[in-house]
Amino acid sequence: MEIEEIKEKIMRDEYEISFHAEKERYPEDITISDLETAISNGEILEDYPNDPRGPSCLILGYSQNRAIHIICGYTLMEWIRIITVYIPKLPKWIDERTRAKGGRINA
Repeated sequence: MEIEEIKEKIMRDEYEISFHAEKERYPEDITISDLETAISNGEILEDYPNDPRGPSCLILGYSQNRAIHIICGYTLMEWIRIITVYIPKLPKWIDERTRAKGGRINA
């Protein structure tokens, strides 16, 4: 997946948000505007070209001074599907760019 193509599709409203992403964004207080902003200034942090469900990627972007992770792929119509969203934090993430070993840090 290419970040510029993803950004263009988001700008053209050629995206959908999965039910899972909808459920995940509410407790984190992530708005649709936050998602669009984070993707517009985002970068691909991890690429998953061989995902059995289809190519996808992890985008790191920022909105309202918060790091947001967005996993997205393509729909059958070549739109962007936002699969899940979350704020990177312990125990899975040391910071927005660094995964914790095994998802947690041993104190």
